[in-house]
Amino acid sequence: MTLFDELKWRGLIKDTAGDDIEEKINNGNITFYWGTDPTADSLHLGHYSSLVTAKRLAKAGHHPILLVGGATGLIGDPRPTSEREIISKEAVNSNLLAIKKQVSDLFDGNVEVVNNYDWMKEFIFTDFLRDVGKYINVNYMLDKDIIRRRLDTGITFAEFSYTLIQGYDFLHLFREKNCIMQVEGSDQWGNITTGIDLIRKMEGKEAYAFTMPLVLDKYGRKFGKSEGNALWLDKNKTTSYELYQYLINVDDEMVIEYLKIFTFLTKEEIENLERKNNEQPQLREAHKALAREIIIDLHGEDEYNRAVEISEALFSGDIKNLNAKEIEMAFKGIVPKIINEEKNIVDLLVEEEICKSKREAREFIDNKSITLNGEKIENYDFNVTKSVAIEQKYIVIRRGKKKYYIIKFI
Repeated sequence: MTLFDELKWRGLIKDTAGDDIEEKINNGNITFYWGTDPTADSLHLGHYSSLVTAKRLAKAGHHPILLVGGATGLIGDPRPTSEREIISKEAVNSNLLAIKKQVSDLFDGNVEVVNNYDWMKEFIFTDFLRDVGKYINVNYMLDKDIIRRRLDTGITFAEFSYTLIQGYDFLHLFREKNCIMQVEGSDQWGNITTGIDLIRKMEGKEAYAFTMPLVLDKYGRKFGKSEGNALWLDKNKTTSYELYQYLINVDDEMVIEYLKIFTFLTKEEIENLERKNNEQPQLREAHKALAREIIIDLHGEDEYNRAVEISEALFSGDIKNLNAKEIEMAFKGIVPKIINEEKNIVDLLVEEEICKSKREAREFIDNKSITLNGEKIENYDFNVTKSVAIEQKYIVIRRGKKKYYIIKFI
């Protein structure tokens, strides 16, 4: 396949601009950009699909530029429902530095990162209106899908002007860096075409673009902070284990689509995994491959192996082989119950509301349904002490098959 054919096969092309864009993509050696606003101190899995596409293009010989919107981040891209919360300049700058490092690490330093505040700060407001605004008709702006959808509920002038700034970004990069193509998610199509129109009207030249369909979860929601389902690329915000658990459990009907979008596996490799997924879905080989490829690309092989080891330890109940850091990673969503002295197991189960009464606690113990760091408790007289805690710090109690509680010694 040509590169363009591969992008289509992977489901990565929705809208295109430029009559000979296919030739431009296949022949390599053009400069393109992708942009994001620094609304958080990390990108998330929704952004990752665009980053992977940028890496595909870079591997084919194209030059990638990541634009982090220090200027546009101060305004906020119009959302379909309501205005975005304005964040402080200090927060925008802090987030920008974090994202710049994150992307640079992901590309091993082989990416140019720019900040649109560097050129927008030089503009006087009246100069921007005269030099840029006069080229874009208001009726044209009102016809943008995202703006049209907000007219009934109301849209501020700041949000309304966002498309002019993003359009100018494309023009600036076209002039200064010979950047002739923009690559974004499909929700940015209106902003992209504003840039293409500015280049055509002000430079008399053609620019190119393509958009990717938004990546959705099984409920049809896009991944993102505003949707409440963000999986952060920063391992300190979403651990490799959390990411592994999500990916290993994605719906069977989604896994092949995700393999095409998020991984560099070949068509033959993905089709082989698809066949295995259809014939022996219980083996979850496609899901394991998805988790492996994404986590290694984001965090490295050691983090991936660690996530697998934690998952296998929890599945087998072999908790005692985990260290304190791995316990924190595995049970990040569980608030530990704090104790500062040794306690009898029955008293602990009741006091920490793991069991309703001492009688119920004894019944669970009799039924061998209480485990402590993977070991079954069979004696009412067992005392929970620091010496049995993992690194003298954590006790993991499992009641039944799936109910976990974390005890932390201080």
